[in-house]
Amino acid sequence: MWLIFALLSAFFAALTSILAKAGISGVNSNLATAIRTVVVVVMAWGMVFLTHAQSGISEISKRSWLFLILSGLATGGSWLCYYKALQSGEASKVVPIDKLSVVITVVLAFLFLHEEFTIKSFLGCILITAGTLVMVL
Repeated sequence: MWLIFALLSAFFAALTSILAKAGISGVNSNLATAIRTVVVVVMAWGMVFLTHAQSGISEISKRSWLFLILSGLATGGSWLCYYKALQSGEASKVVPIDKLSVVITVVLAFLFLHEEFTIKSFLGCILITAGTLVMVL
């Protein structure tokens, strides 16, 4: 089931880039990010209430709160930078560079989460980086 959701995530991320590029013309990138964020917040809380997950709030540990808040700050930083780049750059160049996050994630997962880093992971990172360079140069 995770594969279906991962593919849907990739599809919606691609759609997000195209729709954002079409909608950001003449709009301050920070304002555009704020509008997008409000929509995401409404959707996320809608799903929480639709699935009756709100009762789990009191069960979240302090450690989880800390990391979820830090993750939210990182997401905000990513979105603000992404929209600024998308506003002045071509989507076909901004998006591949943004997706270098895959390579960075693999490295950080190895360093901080002690996940396995194999030859296959290394080769994949090299190929993603090379592919990104080919697309943007």
